[in-house]
Amino acid sequence: MLISVGLLVWALATSLQSAEGFAMVHELFTGFIAKFILWGILTALGYHLVAGIRHMIMDMGYFEELVSGRITAQISFVLGIVLSVLAGVWLW
Repeated sequence: MLISVGLLVWALATSLQSAEGFAMVHELFTGFIAKFILWGILTALGYHLVAGIRHMIMDMGYFEELVSGRITAQISFVLGIVLSVLAGVWLW
């Protein structure tokens, strides 16, 4: 995960330096393999965000019981899948 965030930060920094840097990053991320890797990174980040919000809510004392915890876990999975599909639609 740390390497993928480093890749995204590098791509952002390079694309903001100059028009040539932007063109290089754009050309690099137009292939299928690059889009697939980027989709995987965005999927992991999206699920990590959803699960982090779930855990913060649980840290506040809500949904800590076994039944409600399972329901929120299932909701997290569904939201992760939805974010994954949305990232795929956005990339392709």
